[in-house]
Amino acid sequence: MLQNNFKLGLLFISTAVLFWGILPIALTLSSSFIDPVTLTWFRFLVAFVITFVIQHFSGHLDQFTILKYRDWLKLFLAGVFLILNYVSFVYALKYLAPGVAQLNFQTAPFFLAFGGMLFFKEKLSAIQLTCFATLALGMLLFFNPYLNISHSENSEVWSGLMMIQFSVCSWTSYALLQKSLLKKLDPNNVLLFIYGLGILVMMVFCDFSQFGRMGITDWWVAIFCAVNTLIAYGCFGASMKYWPTSQVSAMLALTPVFSFASTAFVVSLGLWPEKFTSDNVDLLSVIGISIIIFSVMLLQLLPAMSHRKAQLITRKALQS
Repeated sequence: MLQNNFKLGLLFISTAVLFWGILPIALTLSSSFIDPVTLTWFRFLVAFVITFVIQHFSGHLDQFTILKYRDWLKLFLAGVFLILNYVSFVYALKYLAPGVAQLNFQTAPFFLAFGGMLFFKEKLSAIQLTCFATLALGMLLFFNPYLNISHSENSEVWSGLMMIQFSVCSWTSYALLQKSLLKKLDPNNVLLFIYGLGILVMMVFCDFSQFGRMGITDWWVAIFCAVNTLIAYGCFGASMKYWPTSQVSAMLALTPVFSFASTAFVVSLGLWPEKFTSDNVDLLSVIGISIIIFSVMLLQLLPAMSHRKAQLITRKALQS
């Protein structure tokens, strides 16, 4: 059972990380034809309709009938925090490049792991804590070309950085609230409520006239953002059901690696040269990538290794 949970958790969180890694490209493109609030409303609308159909035909909507007042309050707060995360991150991309935005969002895995320890009493071994330390080191090395803040004296850059950290806090709060609800609700039901709440709350702040000015390419970008929302958050919610927050948070550290790789791929194809340029990746960055991947792999293998060790001890005890 544990092995099956590990495989399912790995599949779901890997998919989420992949889609989040390529999302900043689409969000950067969208900034030229639609504002963040209206785009987020559209993403939530598409995700709500598809999720509602899936949950209706799977018979999971009945779960809402067993919720108590405290559960509804958690759902509402989770929705507010995720809305704030969506909007603030897209606004930050007006001031920061995708890679730099991902750099500053990488405090999220550590906040999430800390939240798991604080609210869910999850324990981290000395080896796991060491892995998180090496993970932080790998990130610093990976992003070292961006750590020279001499160009960051511009007030707009600092505004973007503050927006990203606000986005991080909002996202972490949403993730922890969602995990606390998973004993009563299917992950997709949590997201279904959040999407519905977002549609209602943001409707009054949307500029729907922008949809009439969008071209075919613009629509494809907006639709991709919406599908990305559906897949990435659906898979993330499912992974929280099968894995502890410490393991999930460690995998999130791979998101900027995918983001930089996808940006480099777009640049190599010569697409949207006015929007994207080559990222600075030097030897230290490559070493940082290696450390990040090694730390993440070790963090994911530790639970399986501990389980096998416990099984071996049990077998020896039974044989003796």
